Amino acid sequence: SAAILCHLYRSASCFLPPARHVLPETPARKVCSDSAALRMASPVATHFYPVGVKGVPWKDEERVAWRAQHTVKRSYRKEVLDKVEALRESGKFVVEQYGALSCNPDRYPVVVIKSKAWNVANPTLLVTGGVHGYETSGVQGSILFLETKAAAYSSSFNVVVAPCVSPWSYECIQRWNTNADDPNRGFLQDVERPRDECVLLMRMLDKLRSDGVTFTAHLDLHETTDSDESEFRPARASRDGESWSQGYIPDGFYLVADLEEPQAEWQAAIIAAVKQVTHIAPPDDKGCILGANLAQDGVINVPARTLGLCAGVTGALGKNSTIAKFRTTTEVYPDSVAANDEQCNKAQVAAITAALDFILQKDS
Repeated sequence: SAAILCHLYRSASCFLPPARHVLPETPARKVCSDSAALRMASPVATHFYPVGVKGVPWKDEERVAWRAQHTVKRSYRKEVLDKVEALRESGKFVVEQYGALSCNPDRYPVVVIKSKAWNVANPTLLVTGGVHGYETSGVQGSILFLETKAAAYSSSFNVVVAPCVSPWSYECIQRWNTNADDPNRGFLQDVERPRDECVLLMRMLDKLRSDGVTFTAHLDLHETTDSDESEFRPARASRDGESWSQGYIPDGFYLVADLEEPQAEWQAAIIAAVKQVTHIAPPDDKGCILGANLAQDGVINVPARTLGLCAGVTGALGKNSTIAKFRTTTEVYPDSVAANDEQCNKAQVAAITAALDFILQKDS
């Protein structure tokens, strides 16, 4: 709907914010304050964002200026690639590099981890993390699943995990890529501004499909953070030459189901499992989460493929490609006083295992 297209991950300024608590930022999540600090340091506030001119969409000059603000704040090598190498050395998985970001190919290879004991008769699970690199539990939760739970499903499922789709964004703790584009709007064949992160992932998945792989389920792991409101929504409004006003952040975990095929029972099973780990986001006073009507407790439905979201990517390429029957986007809220990094990672794992358990029970 127009409301969903307008408001999903955009400032929901027409809604009153629900009561919530906010933790101080931790160093691991601190980029969000780079631009905010520049705003605070400015003696005269002429624009709500330090890059751009009010009402004027950015050109290349502004995108370069935006990128220049952001520096490496954590190590993709140490926090992701070293853990992936340990998984390879365990002998339980196959690790493959499926490309590298053009901004720095040596520093930013992108990798996929697959079941070593592949069985063509089994259904295949796809997990993607770090499409938005600053959403830490999407990356670390996908790795934690491989480290602690994947082996228990090895006889029932083939597993494909791309743990960090956007490694530059992970290191710089950013939502966008180096060109100030949102990867989670770029999973389309005819997108106006192709993103390395999206093109590489789609090519890898298309290659798997050409080899006969059909995905049964896809979970794209995300977070909704306080920095969405303090940094990234103002940045987007400035980039697009739009106005901006204060919105709100949902306090708790929720799922973004695909409107094409919501799979309500499957989504409900995931919510029930995650509820044992962390709290579920309530709707606002209009019965919505970020402008989308609540479909059921903790679940909203959006047109994933129309929006170019990663959750629709299993059907994004190839004339004969088959979209996964079960697909969703997880949204963890890491800034709650009732949450910590470990809990957020475990919430992502709980979502994956509940998704698999539901499919197993349906097939039994």
